[in-house]
Amino acid sequence: MERMRNYCGADCESCPSKADCRGCMETGGSPFGGRCVAAEYIKFGGMEAYRQFKRTLLDEINTLLADRGLGAIDGLFELAGQYVNLEYPMPSGEKVKLLNDKNIYLGAQIEFADLGICYGVVADTGFILLCSYSVNGSEPELVAYRKR
Repeated sequence: MERMRNYCGADCESCPSKADCRGCMETGGSPFGGRCVAAEYIKFGGMEAYRQFKRTLLDEINTLLADRGLGAIDGLFELAGQYVNLEYPMPSGEKVKLLNDKNIYLGAQIEFADLGICYGVVADTGFILLCSYSVNGSEPELVAYRKR
C-alpha cells in the first residue's frame, strides 16, 4: 500500500482514521471534507509560516492555561475534529457540539490521571477552546472559549 502524503508532516500511518481519510495532498488539504488549519497555512505561506503560527498560538494557549493555574504545554498536534468535538452541557440542559467533525484542528491534552481529569485545548485561526473531561472522555465541561 502506498504511504499517504500530507502537507504538515504528520504521521498518517498511525492515524486511527486512516481508513476514512481521502488523503491530504489528494484533496488539497481537506482529507475528511472540512478545513485543515495546517494545510491552509502551509499552502499559503509555507512551512515556516505554519511553524510561526503554531508558536504564536502556543504562547496564547499557555497564557490561557497559566491564567487558570494549569501547567504549560510543549506543543500542538493536528487533531481530527471527530475526536475532539465533544458535546458540552449548556445551562438550559441542552448538549452542544461547538466544532466540526470534518475539520483538522490543533490541540493538546493535559492529564491529571491521579485526579481522574484531563484538560484539552483545541484551536484554529479563529478560536481557542479549553475544556475539562474525565480521563475516559466523559463528562466534558467548557472552561473557556476565546475568539482570536
